[in-house]
Amino acid sequence: MFIRTGIIIISDKGSQGDRIDKSGPAIRQALKNKIFVVEGYQIVPDEKKSIQKALLQFTDDQKYDLIITSGGTGISPRDVTPEATKEVVDRLLPGFAEAMRMHSLTFTPHAIISRAICGTRQESLIINLPGSPKAVKECLDVVLPAIPHAIAKLKGDTTDCGDHHGL
Repeated sequence: MFIRTGIIIISDKGSQGDRIDKSGPAIRQALKNKIFVVEGYQIVPDEKKSIQKALLQFTDDQKYDLIITSGGTGISPRDVTPEATKEVVDRLLPGFAEAMRMHSLTFTPHAIISRAICGTRQESLIINLPGSPKAVKECLDVVLPAIPHAIAKLKGDTTDCGDHHGL
């Protein structure tokens, strides 16, 4: 089983070519040598409609199993990734975001500022990550083991949850 993955980087400066994306490579590195195949990658500005358009393209058109966003999860005026994501998901998965925040708190008290959310749309799992490459790695370390099982369930797997052991 391979997990078709799309990465969306949310960054005004990155979308204008004024900043080199470091979070995308951090995501790719975290997924390396596992069952994830990155097939899509976009950098979009911190604009709700741009974020939603990318999410819908990756879920509805490309039908990626997993969409990982990075950036726009804080409390700056232009941080709108959670709002954009919330409007396109069918169901929220608060456990993913809670686990990421709890784990990140062991590294920095600033983790409580994160408003990242996770959810599903159709048969796609969407995970918001912070924009920092360090935080990307820390958060993915926590959720990666649960992703294959979550996607299997999302696609209709009826086996007992205790039969799955993650990556």
